[in-house]
Amino acid sequence: MKKVRIAGVPEHFNLPWHLCIENNQFSDQNINAVWTDVPEGTGKLCQMLRNNETDIAVILTEGFIKDIAAGNDSKIAQVYVQSPLIWGIHVAAGSNYKTINDIQKGKIAISRYGSGSHLMAIVNAKNEGWDTSKLQFEIINTLDGAVEGLTQGKADYFMWERFMTKPIVDKGIFRRVGDRPTPWPCFVIAVRNEFLDKNKEAVETVLNIINKTTKEFKTIPDIDTILANRYGQKVEDIQEWLALTEWSQQKLDKTTFDKVQNQLSELNIITKKTTFEIATV
Repeated sequence: MKKVRIAGVPEHFNLPWHLCIENNQFSDQNINAVWTDVPEGTGKLCQMLRNNETDIAVILTEGFIKDIAAGNDSKIAQVYVQSPLIWGIHVAAGSNYKTINDIQKGKIAISRYGSGSHLMAIVNAKNEGWDTSKLQFEIINTLDGAVEGLTQGKADYFMWERFMTKPIVDKGIFRRVGDRPTPWPCFVIAVRNEFLDKNKEAVETVLNIINKTTKEFKTIPDIDTILANRYGQKVEDIQEWLALTEWSQQKLDKTTFDKVQNQLSELNIITKKTTFEIATV
């Protein structure tokens, strides 16, 4: 049986992977799929690909393209979620900040540099017409770290996926002052080149299995209740999230790749562009 290490964030987007593992869909095809939850997010996932700590990563599009430009020896195999990620912009419940405009000079909590929370804070600032060179950041590593950081006043606002953060809002710990959707598909599936070169058939099998599952995911009986129970969400919030979310089984196109990379370049997040190259599976 071929071992394939897969990593991603512990969020509802990745339930299809867990269902495939639990239902023996990978093992039935002679694949030992070993999943690792990475609460630190994109920056940590990039590091894991670089350090041969995972073979495949389900990862934010903009964060991974940034790391490819910085020399990550991995490629995008395909788009995983076609719809945008809706980033909620959060402050501590007791904060004096009431609107997006109020937080212009606030310190931003980020999981780590190069993470989605870092990159999207810059994208948001640019869209608001702020001077991105004056942004200040505080590294908090995880969502739990953000709760501590904002509550203790180490940082002023934090951007994270709106629905995963909503239970913290509902508990009166965070308050959401706005949203910022990504202007591109939010998640891609990335694979280390070294692993792909030696295991194309195994990677193809993994992709075929996950694509079949995501294509049928919304039709699974009681999937809204299953998601709500697993991720501590209200069923009505999950229903709204499901309505907004579209999985993909397609390759990333050059137009989208260039759009992301050009935006990263304009924001000085990357200084050198890379060539568009999709993993051949």
